[in-house]
Amino acid sequence: MLHSVAFKGKHFSTLATIFRDHKLAKSKSAFVCTDCGADHSKWQGQCTACNAWNTLSEIRLSSATAARKAKSSGFAGSLSTSQRLSEIDVAEEPRISSGFAELDRVFGGGIVIGSAVLIGGEPGAGKSTLLLQMMCQLAKSQKSLYVTGEESPQQIALRARRLDLPTEHLSVMAETSLDAIMASIDKDPPKILVVDSIQVIYREDISSAPGSVSQVRECAAELVRFAKQRGTILILVGHVTKEGSLAGPKVLEHMIDCSLVLDSSDDSRYRMLRSRKNRFGAVNELGVFAMTDTGMKEVSNPSAIFLSRNESTSSGSIVTSVWEGSRPLLVEIQALADSNQYQNPRRVVVGLEANRLAMLVAVLHRHAGIAVGDQDIFLNVVGGVRITETGADLPAILAILSSMREREIPRDLIAFGEVGLAGELRPVSNGQDRLKEAVKQGFTRAIVPYANRPQNAIKGMTVVAAKTLVEAVEAI
Repeated sequence: MLHSVAFKGKHFSTLATIFRDHKLAKSKSAFVCTDCGADHSKWQGQCTACNAWNTLSEIRLSSATAARKAKSSGFAGSLSTSQRLSEIDVAEEPRISSGFAELDRVFGGGIVIGSAVLIGGEPGAGKSTLLLQMMCQLAKSQKSLYVTGEESPQQIALRARRLDLPTEHLSVMAETSLDAIMASIDKDPPKILVVDSIQVIYREDISSAPGSVSQVRECAAELVRFAKQRGTILILVGHVTKEGSLAGPKVLEHMIDCSLVLDSSDDSRYRMLRSRKNRFGAVNELGVFAMTDTGMKEVSNPSAIFLSRNESTSSGSIVTSVWEGSRPLLVEIQALADSNQYQNPRRVVVGLEANRLAMLVAVLHRHAGIAVGDQDIFLNVVGGVRITETGADLPAILAILSSMREREIPRDLIAFGEVGLAGELRPVSNGQDRLKEAVKQGFTRAIVPYANRPQNAIKGMTVVAAKTLVEAVEAI
């Protein structure tokens, strides 16, 4: 018993070496919040960065030995050297046209070579269809590879044949293993690479299941690193959660250069591609497409679609001009005010912020002397458009008043402007361009904030510049 626990000399040294090697070989772990991307050294119920509960997921960190091995293999790239900011070449980044004018608009004038793009959307929105159409056209002049992890090559070929697309030059690979994908593209690097989708790609050295935080994070990081080093355009397709946001860790959105979301409405064939992040162009840019039996078709004049109004006029309807990215967009706002039979009036908003409506109702009562506390108010933006800017404040109030008093607003009138808590009308950006777009669509009258009045008269447009909400109500 005594000599069974006694370790001396050589035996103790051998055992210590075994424990030391096991400790070094053991991979380290970190816990990442799926909402904000914050790192934590150990698991805990609440994230201390964003205060969200049960959002920490474990990821495996590569050991120092693996990092040295990657560096020695040459894939990690050469050592970087610092240089003065004044010595950096500021020539414009080379871009490639996608073949769609609306898609190029969202990208900021074309796809930048060596950029990493993340595109998400609801199932059935048309992500794969749009990318397949784009890749078949680009493959004529650029070496392109479409990696699919959710469909077979036969399904891709059948879809391309149904859409009557040129398929002679596009290469397709059905693979979910990152090691196999990297071995293929490292041997024959493509100029454009699409991975559909990143949630099904996995690394064999990570024990977690595909789609987990660690798998998505590490696979995306390796693909982005390859794209930056080889000058390859990388397009990742991502799933979305039930809230409509991109699934996976938030750090994934920090890795890429451009984040796009393809929105779709259940009762509409139109799709809106929005830019939420773009290092090479304007943010919140909007591209409009129509889903047809021959694929996605771009809509060059979306204002005409959202203004498909009935010939007969009705109360509670007005047109406004909102600014989406780099262009104005005319949309119709409808309001319905109905007498409330109960103590708590309803406030239902679709396409606008509900809190914004509550504020506008209070301003209307306080500064215009019009009480709507006994009215149920329903507000809707026609066409499934979501308005996030404040330029829709004035038209929303005018639509509510029109429904309450059952008085029709002239069909040739447009209004926009922000309403302050003191009842004043505040200017919005690009007022001149909004008015010019309204003239193109046949509008002849406009009510705008006083600071947005045009310096020079616009041919065919009569502009009423109001300083307060009361002046705007009197003008209409």
